[in-house]
Amino acid sequence: MRKGLLLARRHGVSLSTAAVLMLAACAQQEARVDAGMDQQAIVARLGAPKESYELPGGGKRLMWPTQPMGSTTTAVDIDASGKVVSVRQVLQDKEFYRAEVGKWTRNDVLTAFGRPFETSYFKRMDREVWSYRYVENNIDHLLFHFYFDKDGVLRQTQKQPDPRYDPSQRNVL
Repeated sequence: MRKGLLLARRHGVSLSTAAVLMLAACAQQEARVDAGMDQQAIVARLGAPKESYELPGGGKRLMWPTQPMGSTTTAVDIDASGKVVSVRQVLQDKEFYRAEVGKWTRNDVLTAFGRPFETSYFKRMDREVWSYRYVENNIDHLLFHFYFDKDGVLRQTQKQPDPRYDPSQRNVL
C-alpha cells in the first residue's frame, strides 16, 4: 500500500511537471518559428493555423489563438513568397495600443488580433464591443475591449481586470 502511494505521488509530480512544460511550450510558440522559414515548415512545427488573414502586398497573417479561455495569440506574418517576415504574441499592451481610434475598423482589429473571445452590443452607446483576454506583464489577467460605431470604425478602447480571476466574482460567473 505504501509503495503504491509513493508511486502515485511520483506519478502526480510527473504529470504536474509535464503539464507545466506543455503550457510553457504553448505560451511561447513564437520562439519555435524563425525568420525565413517557409509556411510548410511552420505548419509542420505549430500545426495548422486556426485563422488566416490577407495582408497588403500579397502576404498573409497566420494565427494560433488560445482564446476563448487562453490569453495568447501567436501571429506569423508571411510574405508573398511564403517566407516568415515576423512572429509575435499579439495579445499584449504594446500591440493593442497600435490601434488608432477613428482610423481602424473591425477588419483592422480582426487582422491584427484575430477573432475576439466575446462580442457585445451596448444599445445606449450604439457600440459593438470586441473583447480579448490577455496577461499584462506576466502577472495581471485583463480584458482589452475595442468599441466600434455602427459603421465599424474604432471609437474607443478600454482595459479592465478579467472577472474570471477576481475572487469576489467567483460565485457570480
